[in-house]
Amino acid sequence: MLRKREVRIGIGCVMFAGLLGIGAACMDSAANGASMTMGEGDVPLFEVDPLWPQPLPNHWVMGSTIGVDVDSRDHVWVIHREETLGANEIAASTDPPTYECCAPAPPVLEFDADGNLVGSWGGPGEGYDWPQSNHGITVDHMDNVWIGGNGVFDSHILKFTRDGQFLMQMGEPRQRAGSNSTEHFWRVAEISIDAANNEAYVADGYGNKRVAVLDITTGAMKRFWGAYGNVPDDSALPPYSPNAPPAQQFRSPMHCAEPSFDGLVYACDRAGDRVQVFQTDGTFVEEVFVAPETLGSGSAWDVAFSHDPEQRFIYLADGANQNVHILDRRTLELLSEFGDGGRQPGQFYGVHSIEVDSQGNIYTTETYEGKRVQKFVFMGYGRPPAEQGVVWPGG
Repeated sequence: MLRKREVRIGIGCVMFAGLLGIGAACMDSAANGASMTMGEGDVPLFEVDPLWPQPLPNHWVMGSTIGVDVDSRDHVWVIHREETLGANEIAASTDPPTYECCAPAPPVLEFDADGNLVGSWGGPGEGYDWPQSNHGITVDHMDNVWIGGNGVFDSHILKFTRDGQFLMQMGEPRQRAGSNSTEHFWRVAEISIDAANNEAYVADGYGNKRVAVLDITTGAMKRFWGAYGNVPDDSALPPYSPNAPPAQQFRSPMHCAEPSFDGLVYACDRAGDRVQVFQTDGTFVEEVFVAPETLGSGSAWDVAFSHDPEQRFIYLADGANQNVHILDRRTLELLSEFGDGGRQPGQFYGVHSIEVDSQGNIYTTETYEGKRVQKFVFMGYGRPPAEQGVVWPGG
């Protein structure tokens, strides 16, 4: 049965009463009604870790952080854009240096679970075309790293080893072949991995309007589809209106395509304020509209799932309204949300990408002037307000 649900977001901000200190976590959880055992009606609870990650070496700074992923070691991978740094941010890299600080970090950064930088690489090299505007980073089950690009000339995908050795390029730059091409992409937003089936799901996304599925080993395209499972159509769409009938194609950007353990694929139609759910063959199942009054860049930026085996919850990054929505994955009901706009820990400015580690902790990156990665520590389950606000420790 095809189903459509609409979630409307109210206005307000209630501060979440955080838990302070690992040693007192159990006592505090009990006092605040949180538990490591999930009860009926409970949702995951989080608090921001304001001291994660550790400071970068070499006076390095990050530009717009445009992707995040977590690998099998619970190492956190971030990709950023050096070109978004202003002249006053990289004065140490001029010739001669103007000040002692700062310099752009390499595009790809690998942090361990404690937030220490343990790897860095990326940028132009021999044998491949580095994206004009890198976008998204994914580490597959064989520890290989996938990178897309959403620049106007980016119609390809790159694959590297975890230490940055080039493995494969899929597509070539400057090939605007359209959403029905089997050889090229156009302005890819993100790649996600289905390890069980050895497939990569591509949100092909800023130029094209489709989900594309690749063979992980060869890079060959196996299938693709548009909104509602339709054949993709690149014709221009009228501006989004919450009062208009839903568009029959994805808007730009089509921003994520995330497979779940139980054989569903969740696609972010960002500017359409919706997440569409498909079977892995592209059969449409249902959709949910989140914050449907959101105009401009839209509310559906990126999806991650909770760490329990059933993946009961969806975490939806919303870089326009500056929060993370928590939805029941089975019913697509909005249960709660956390965050608020701002530059302090626990706030967001352009929250762009989201991922979860094996312990249930959430990691987010922020584009525009946000330029950072944040960690939100999983504290257990409970029943917070619908709008939690900033989940500050001890708040």
